[in-house]
Amino acid sequence: MGDTDEPLRGYTVGVTAERKAEELASLLERRGAGVLRAPAMHTIPLPADGELAESTARVLAAEVDYVVVTTGMGFRGWMEAADASGDGAALRARLSRAALLARGAKARGAVRGAGLRETWSAPSEETREVLDYLLARDLRGRRVVVQVHGEPMPWFRQRLAEVGAEVLAVTVYRWTDPLEPEKLDELVDEVIAGRVHALTFTSAPAARNLLGRAERTGRLDRLRAALHDGVLLGCVGPVTAAPLREAGLSCVLPERARNTSLVRTLAERLPSAS
Repeated sequence: MGDTDEPLRGYTVGVTAERKAEELASLLERRGAGVLRAPAMHTIPLPADGELAESTARVLAAEVDYVVVTTGMGFRGWMEAADASGDGAALRARLSRAALLARGAKARGAVRGAGLRETWSAPSEETREVLDYLLARDLRGRRVVVQVHGEPMPWFRQRLAEVGAEVLAVTVYRWTDPLEPEKLDELVDEVIAGRVHALTFTSAPAARNLLGRAERTGRLDRLRAALHDGVLLGCVGPVTAAPLREAGLSCVLPERARNTSLVRTLAERLPSAS
């Protein structure tokens, strides 16, 4: 359908992101794609004087041994909240004496942006690899801070507790249903009708919520059938892809977890899949 300058011309791509949706849509449109935007989830920052403040106080109460940074956005949000409450300098000092473990490039960038330095970064950018790194060490009596982002990661925290670690969870954001669920319903209808050639996902909750919304509205079977029938699913990374793969759906991933790389992958794969 497309030409070399606009390889996605004639294709319609759904964008399920909330954050940076405009950037992703613009990148796709430059490649010639028609874009349907329908955020599949909504991010709510926790108030700095509530649960997040309590978590920060627990971190500051004693030295910590390991800090798991799962997302760049979440870590930056934590630092911003601490700065706003006057705890920023103390928190950075506390974290600087711990081993900082970054799940991937974005988390690593946020750590460095806060004036800190990571001890280790997971090459695969997968949470499981971070867990394996920790479990290879003696964690008995160690304080491990886990910065979670929307999802509580109970399996991760439980496994650490089982080997004797004291686990401190710091939740910066929560995810809820999208503010305009009717837009997501329209996107699902367009996919079922065969008028969408690809869907993009930049977060696991968006992928999970799209499937969940379809199930709650009685359209999951039809959506799954449509997705299996030639709709290309593009995910920015393996964590994002996990809910889709768990549902038995295949997807493509770029070599780097970046929107530009995701669009480049779609531009390469979509025409050849037609």
